[in-house]
Amino acid sequence: MITNDATILGMLAAILGFVFYTAGSEHPFWKRFYRFVPALLLCYFLPSLLTTFGIIDAENSNLYYVASRYLLPASLVLLTLSIDLKGIINLGPKALIMFLTGTLGIVIGGPVALLIVSAVNPDMIGVDGPDAVWRGMTTVAGSWIGGGANQAAMKEIFGVGDQIFSAMVAVDVIIANLWMAVLLIMAGNAKTLDQRRGADTEAITQLREKVEALQKKHQRIPSLPDLMLIAAVGFGITGIAHVMADQLAPWFQNNAPQLARFSFTSQFFWVIVIATTLGVAMAFSPAKQLEGAGASRVGSVFIYILVATIGTHMNIAALKDSPELFVLGAIWMAVHAGLILLVAKLIKAPTFFLAVGSQANVGGAASAPVVAAAIHPALAPVGVLLAVLGYALGTYASWFCGQLLRVIGG
Repeated sequence: MITNDATILGMLAAILGFVFYTAGSEHPFWKRFYRFVPALLLCYFLPSLLTTFGIIDAENSNLYYVASRYLLPASLVLLTLSIDLKGIINLGPKALIMFLTGTLGIVIGGPVALLIVSAVNPDMIGVDGPDAVWRGMTTVAGSWIGGGANQAAMKEIFGVGDQIFSAMVAVDVIIANLWMAVLLIMAGNAKTLDQRRGADTEAITQLREKVEALQKKHQRIPSLPDLMLIAAVGFGITGIAHVMADQLAPWFQNNAPQLARFSFTSQFFWVIVIATTLGVAMAFSPAKQLEGAGASRVGSVFIYILVATIGTHMNIAALKDSPELFVLGAIWMAVHAGLILLVAKLIKAPTFFLAVGSQANVGGAASAPVVAAAIHPALAPVGVLLAVLGYALGTYASWFCGQLLRVIGG
């Protein structure tokens, strides 16, 4: 069994490199393979094999701690750095309505699903240990509202045990990708669906033209100073977040211990909240220009390293042992889907806003552009734009969802 963290990190990096190299390959085999197997699933699953077969010792490894405490807050900063509130507003009210409807569907969908399933299986509630179902569900809320970064944040904030987390990761990835497949089918038939609902798609055409112009204006090949500044902003703010969290958590512990149930006494909670908040604030400064040099791409690299370290704790077999968790996830997603489809019909929103608004929540920046590009390649950055808003809201909305789950399941 390999216990050297440097070696384990090298193995995880090699796995990520393999996944992304083959996912971008034009070879017919790999194109067919990734048509059915999501790349994100492999980023979780392949590292889990290293633990399953006893190749590495993940339990005593410090890699997850380093990734969650240093790379995670830095990635949140870099991913929110590009947020353009004015640009999002300019998408029109329907785009924001659909996005926020998707967020609301996830926030209320979790508690609704837990109530429904617990009516059949009462053992799922009334438990408050690390492996309580409600705790595991908070990580799904983080993933479906913000992404992998928020998922890891909820794991730490709510003290989620590895056993329930492993099962919930499987539920998250499988259910989310099934829903993404549905959205891609809808995107492929967007014109027909829009005609049936009488949706006005003129804004989509104008949006496409604006996006194409913005791409040409800001995109550039990053220089070494660009990359060093990106690292400075990401890790600099992470350092500030840690300094402030080291003061705030003990203060609440000593002066307001009753707020512990809201995570106010958690040092990690404050690191994530402060990093996200300062990242959004930096979006209104000249540092925002670093996005043109790939700030969000660097943040995504950090996220996938984190995903790989999380994968070493994943156990797909846990899903087979707990089929009720899969049902729980399916009901949860059904609430989200039902609400967003209902609102889209009521306000006659274009399929583009429906699909991207949903996927910007559930899939984040990794897959929202895929759904957007299915309608038009030039619109892919719009998926990123809304997904970035998801990163900004993810910490707060998933934490609130976690509090609702605590009330029901705790």
